[in-house]
Amino acid sequence: MSIIQYLEDGKTSNQPLSTNLYSELQEDILTGKLKAGEKLTEQKICDEYKVSRTPVREALRQLEMDGLIENIPNRGAFVLGLSEQDVEDMYVLRKAYEVQAVRWAIERITEEELNELEETFEFMEFYTMKNDINKMLNINTAFHQIIYNATHNRMLKQFLSSYQVYLKHCNPSNYYAPDYLTNVLKEHKAIFDAFMAKDVEGGALAMSIHMDNSGSRKFK
Repeated sequence: MSIIQYLEDGKTSNQPLSTNLYSELQEDILTGKLKAGEKLTEQKICDEYKVSRTPVREALRQLEMDGLIENIPNRGAFVLGLSEQDVEDMYVLRKAYEVQAVRWAIERITEEELNELEETFEFMEFYTMKNDINKMLNINTAFHQIIYNATHNRMLKQFLSSYQVYLKHCNPSNYYAPDYLTNVLKEHKAIFDAFMAKDVEGGALAMSIHMDNSGSRKFK
Protein backbone atom coordinates (compact mmCIF):
# COMPACT_ATOMS: atom_id res chain seq x y z
CA MET A 1 0.00 0.00 0.00
CA SER A 2 1.32 3.44 -0.90
CA ILE A 3 1.75 6.31 1.55
CA ILE A 4 -1.09 8.14 -0.27
CA GLN A 5 -3.51 5.30 0.54
CA TYR A 6 -2.45 5.44 4.19
CA LEU A 7 -3.04 9.19 4.18
CA GLU A 8 -6.54 8.69 2.83
CA ASP A 9 -7.84 6.13 5.31
CA GLY A 10 -5.30 3.38 5.84
CA LYS A 11 -7.39 0.96 3.75
CA THR A 12 -7.68 -0.16 0.18
CA SER A 13 -10.98 -0.89 -1.55
CA ASN A 14 -9.80 -3.25 -4.31
CA GLN A 15 -9.50 -6.30 -2.06
CA PRO A 16 -11.47 -9.55 -2.52
CA LEU A 17 -14.87 -9.57 -0.82
CA SER A 18 -13.77 -12.31 1.59
CA THR A 19 -10.78 -10.20 2.67
CA ASN A 20 -12.94 -7.15 3.30
CA LEU A 21 -15.46 -9.24 5.25
CA TYR A 22 -12.66 -10.82 7.26
CA SER A 23 -11.33 -7.35 8.14
CA GLU A 24 -14.80 -6.17 9.18
CA LEU A 25 -15.46 -9.21 11.37
CA GLN A 26 -11.97 -9.00 12.84
CA GLU A 27 -12.48 -5.35 13.77
CA ASP A 28 -15.92 -6.05 15.25
CA ILE A 29 -14.47 -8.83 17.42
CA LEU A 30 -11.47 -6.79 18.58
CA THR A 31 -13.56 -3.72 19.41
CA GLY A 32 -16.13 -5.81 21.28
CA LYS A 33 -19.02 -5.25 18.90
CA LEU A 34 -19.11 -9.03 18.60
CA LYS A 35 -18.85 -10.30 22.17
CA ALA A 36 -16.84 -13.25 23.47
CA GLY A 37 -19.08 -16.31 23.54
CA GLU A 38 -21.40 -14.99 20.83
CA LYS A 39 -22.39 -17.58 18.23
CA LEU A 40 -21.68 -16.76 14.59
CA THR A 41 -23.83 -18.41 11.95
CA GLU A 42 -23.35 -18.08 8.23
CA GLN A 43 -26.90 -16.83 7.77
CA LYS A 44 -26.56 -14.19 10.49
CA ILE A 45 -23.35 -12.85 8.94
CA CYS A 46 -24.89 -12.90 5.45
CA ASP A 47 -27.83 -10.85 6.69
CA GLU A 48 -25.89 -8.36 8.80
CA TYR A 49 -22.95 -7.78 6.44
CA LYS A 50 -24.90 -8.09 3.17
CA VAL A 51 -22.75 -10.83 1.63
CA SER A 52 -23.19 -14.32 0.20
CA ARG A 53 -22.16 -17.53 1.97
CA THR A 54 -18.92 -18.09 0.02
CA PRO A 55 -16.93 -15.12 1.45
CA VAL A 56 -18.41 -15.87 4.89
CA ARG A 57 -16.88 -19.35 4.97
CA GLU A 58 -13.46 -18.03 3.95
CA ALA A 59 -13.60 -15.21 6.52
CA LEU A 60 -14.59 -17.61 9.31
CA ARG A 61 -11.76 -19.94 8.34
CA GLN A 62 -9.24 -17.09 8.61
CA LEU A 63 -10.64 -15.91 11.94
CA GLU A 64 -10.35 -19.44 13.33
CA MET A 65 -6.72 -19.60 12.19
CA ASP A 66 -6.14 -16.28 14.00
CA GLY A 67 -7.60 -17.72 17.20
CA LEU A 68 -10.37 -15.11 17.32
CA ILE A 69 -13.18 -17.65 16.95
CA GLU A 70 -13.58 -21.32 17.81
CA ASN A 71 -15.45 -23.80 15.65
CA ILE A 72 -17.04 -26.45 17.89
CA PRO A 73 -18.28 -29.60 16.10
CA ASN A 74 -22.07 -29.92 16.04
CA ARG A 75 -22.44 -26.54 17.78
CA GLY A 76 -20.99 -23.93 15.44
CA ALA A 77 -18.54 -21.00 15.54
CA PHE A 78 -18.17 -18.88 18.68
CA VAL A 79 -16.30 -15.63 19.29
CA LEU A 80 -13.20 -15.92 21.49
CA GLY A 81 -11.82 -12.39 21.20
CA LEU A 82 -8.85 -11.21 23.25
CA SER A 83 -8.59 -10.90 27.02
CA GLU A 84 -6.79 -8.06 28.82
CA GLN A 85 -3.94 -10.48 29.50
CA ASP A 86 -3.78 -11.36 25.80
CA VAL A 87 -3.40 -7.66 24.96
CA GLU A 88 -0.71 -7.04 27.57
CA ASP A 89 1.20 -10.11 26.41
CA MET A 90 0.92 -8.91 22.82
CA TYR A 91 2.65 -5.64 23.72
CA VAL A 92 5.56 -7.60 25.20
CA LEU A 93 5.83 -9.82 22.13
CA ARG A 94 5.42 -6.92 19.72
CA LYS A 95 8.27 -5.02 21.37
CA ALA A 96 10.64 -7.98 20.93
CA TYR A 97 9.63 -8.41 17.29
CA GLU A 98 9.78 -4.67 16.51
CA VAL A 99 13.30 -4.40 17.91
CA GLN A 100 14.45 -7.39 15.84
CA ALA A 101 12.70 -5.94 12.78
CA VAL A 102 14.70 -2.71 13.09
CA ARG A 103 17.96 -4.63 13.40
CA TRP A 104 17.31 -6.63 10.24
CA ALA A 105 15.77 -3.71 8.35
CA ILE A 106 18.77 -1.42 8.91
CA GLU A 107 21.05 -4.20 7.65
CA ARG A 108 18.87 -5.18 4.68
CA ILE A 109 16.96 -2.07 3.55
CA THR A 110 17.18 -1.19 -0.15
CA GLU A 111 17.75 2.32 -1.47
CA GLU A 112 14.15 2.45 -2.70
CA GLU A 113 12.80 1.42 0.71
CA LEU A 114 15.02 3.95 2.45
CA ASN A 115 13.68 6.69 0.18
CA GLU A 116 10.13 5.57 1.00
CA LEU A 117 10.93 5.71 4.73
CA GLU A 118 12.34 9.21 4.33
CA GLU A 119 9.26 10.38 2.42
CA THR A 120 6.99 8.91 5.10
CA PHE A 121 8.92 10.62 7.89
CA GLU A 122 8.61 13.94 6.05
CA PHE A 123 4.83 13.43 6.00
CA MET A 124 5.05 12.78 9.76
CA GLU A 125 6.76 16.12 10.27
CA PHE A 126 4.21 17.92 8.11
CA TYR A 127 1.12 16.49 9.83
CA THR A 128 2.64 16.99 13.25
CA MET A 129 2.89 20.69 12.44
CA LYS A 130 -0.73 20.55 11.18
CA ASN A 131 -1.71 18.79 14.44
CA ASP A 132 -3.64 16.20 12.41
CA ILE A 133 -3.83 13.15 14.67
CA ASN A 134 -5.86 10.98 12.28
CA LYS A 135 -3.37 11.43 9.45
CA MET A 136 -0.49 10.80 11.84
CA LEU A 137 -2.02 7.53 13.04
CA ASN A 138 -2.20 6.29 9.44
CA ILE A 139 1.34 7.50 8.66
CA ASN A 140 2.60 5.80 11.81
CA THR A 141 1.21 2.53 10.46
CA ALA A 142 2.90 3.15 7.10
CA PHE A 143 6.25 3.95 8.76
CA HIS A 144 6.27 0.64 10.62
CA GLN A 145 5.09 -1.30 7.57
CA ILE A 146 8.07 -0.02 5.58
CA ILE A 147 10.36 -1.33 8.31
CA TYR A 148 8.60 -4.70 8.24
CA ASN A 149 9.02 -4.88 4.45
CA ALA A 150 12.68 -3.92 4.74
CA THR A 151 13.42 -6.93 6.97
CA HIS A 152 12.78 -9.10 3.91
CA ASN A 153 11.50 -11.72 6.33
CA ARG A 154 8.03 -12.92 5.44
CA MET A 155 7.14 -14.47 8.81
CA LEU A 156 8.25 -11.48 10.88
CA LYS A 157 6.32 -9.12 8.62
CA GLN A 158 3.19 -11.27 9.01
CA PHE A 159 3.46 -11.40 12.81
CA LEU A 160 4.01 -7.68 13.21
CA SER A 161 1.32 -6.67 10.72
CA SER A 162 -1.19 -8.81 12.66
CA TYR A 163 -0.12 -7.41 16.03
CA GLN A 164 -0.38 -3.88 14.70
CA VAL A 165 -3.99 -4.43 13.57
CA TYR A 166 -4.99 -6.20 16.79
CA LEU A 167 -3.58 -3.53 19.08
CA LYS A 168 -5.05 -0.72 16.99
CA HIS A 169 -8.59 -2.07 17.40
CA CYS A 170 -8.64 -3.85 20.74
CA ASN A 171 -7.42 -0.94 22.84
CA PRO A 172 -8.06 2.27 20.87
CA SER A 173 -6.91 5.52 22.43
CA ASN A 174 -9.70 7.91 23.35
CA TYR A 175 -7.42 10.63 24.70
CA TYR A 176 -4.28 12.20 23.27
CA ALA A 177 -2.13 14.39 25.50
CA PRO A 178 -1.25 17.86 24.15
CA ASP A 179 2.33 16.72 23.50
CA TYR A 180 1.31 13.39 21.95
CA LEU A 181 2.25 14.21 18.35
CA THR A 182 5.55 15.91 19.18
CA ASN A 183 6.59 12.97 21.37
CA VAL A 184 5.66 10.41 18.73
CA LEU A 185 7.53 12.40 16.08
CA LYS A 186 10.62 12.61 18.32
CA GLU A 187 10.58 8.84 18.86
CA HIS A 188 10.24 8.14 15.14
CA LYS A 189 13.01 10.63 14.33
CA ALA A 190 15.39 8.65 16.53
CA ILE A 191 14.46 5.48 14.61
CA PHE A 192 14.74 7.24 11.25
CA ASP A 193 18.11 8.79 12.12
CA ALA A 194 19.43 5.31 12.98
CA PHE A 195 18.43 4.10 9.51
CA MET A 196 20.17 7.02 7.86
CA ALA A 197 23.32 6.37 9.92
CA LYS A 198 23.05 2.58 9.46
CA ASP A 199 23.27 2.34 13.25
CA VAL A 200 21.80 -1.07 14.14
CA GLU A 201 22.20 -0.78 17.90
CA GLY A 202 20.95 2.82 17.92
CA GLY A 203 17.89 1.77 15.95
CA ALA A 204 17.17 -1.14 18.29
CA LEU A 205 17.40 1.16 21.32
CA ALA A 206 15.19 3.82 19.69
CA MET A 207 12.54 1.24 18.81
CA SER A 208 12.67 -0.25 22.31
CA ILE A 209 12.05 3.18 23.82
CA HIS A 210 9.23 3.85 21.34
CA MET A 211 7.52 0.54 22.18
CA ASP A 212 7.79 1.21 25.94
CA ASN A 213 6.29 4.66 25.48
CA SER A 214 3.55 3.35 23.19
CA GLY A 215 2.56 0.82 25.83
CA SER A 216 2.50 3.51 28.52
CA ARG A 217 0.29 5.73 26.38
CA LYS A 218 -2.15 2.89 25.68
CA PHE A 219 -2.51 1.72 29.27
CA LYS A 220 -2.86 5.13 30.93
